[in-house]
Amino acid sequence: MKTILLIHTGGTISMQVNVVTGAVMPSEKNPLMVEAEKLKGFANIIETEIFNLPSPHITPFEMLRLKQLIDQYIQEGNIDGVVITHGTDTLEETAYFLDLTIGTTIPIVLTGAMRSANEIGSDGLYNLVAAIQVASSDDAQGKGVLVVLNDEIHTAENVTKTHASNVSTFQSPQYGPIGFISKSIVYFHHSPNHQPIFPIQQINKRVALFKVYAGMEPDLLEASVNLGFDGIVLEGLGQGNVPPSLVPVIHDILEKNIPIVLVSRCFNGIAQDVYGYVGGGKGLKERGVIFAQGLNGQKARLALLIALNHLNPEQALHSIFSRQEK
Repeated sequence: MKTILLIHTGGTISMQVNVVTGAVMPSEKNPLMVEAEKLKGFANIIETEIFNLPSPHITPFEMLRLKQLIDQYIQEGNIDGVVITHGTDTLEETAYFLDLTIGTTIPIVLTGAMRSANEIGSDGLYNLVAAIQVASSDDAQGKGVLVVLNDEIHTAENVTKTHASNVSTFQSPQYGPIGFISKSIVYFHHSPNHQPIFPIQQINKRVALFKVYAGMEPDLLEASVNLGFDGIVLEGLGQGNVPPSLVPVIHDILEKNIPIVLVSRCFNGIAQDVYGYVGGGKGLKERGVIFAQGLNGQKARLALLIALNHLNPEQALHSIFSRQEK
């Protein structure tokens, strides 16, 4: 059997419902740790809990700690794969952060649950077993960080949470899953184009994320610069457009060498420089706005954050986002 590092970070998968109040809360003891005996038939498990946090409490600093722990085990050379249990609200962000920063061919799989451990129909243990099966599969090697829930295998780059409570919440709009689990079978029907790795050692930059809306006020962008943010991501309208009120301040920000990345706020389609009117994508790109295709806002923010914290920010910016434009 393969040796799998199982890292618990908290989230609904490790919580329980209070029978009196109905509130879903972290338990004193992670219920998944109690289930370890049931996992022995699937892999040799090395189990650890790095922290126990609801996923809205996760920040890039926790993501960096997680990366460093995985790097440590990989360097020791005694694991064949990694499984991470995580809350679903920010699971896709942690997955993408690790996908951009960890250089390894061994499978790294994140999973979670939409129902807590003591709810009827709890999906946590089932998803965990599926994730261990994927991490143990030779076919999962070299495919980057993967997300496994509800019998589906998704890439970290494309997957997103699409429903607030449904167990089939994790989807990859436009692309779909790259594989599935059926009983004991792990099946990949296609492979992703995995991107270069951008290792970072610290996080000392900040990136703001704004969803663009009709009549958006420019003061929001100005305020982020005045507050010392080092980069901005805009979820633009349609194919990558903004209201004309934002154009002057966007120009001012770019002249200060503060990068602005633009994605579409639509979850299907891509941002591209099509329209030539004031605020249209053509003028924005000509001025130096970076277009990120196929990323949602939260992942584009992480990509820009990682690039800015890289030893060579300019090279990282070009490498990450030129790939997105292909």
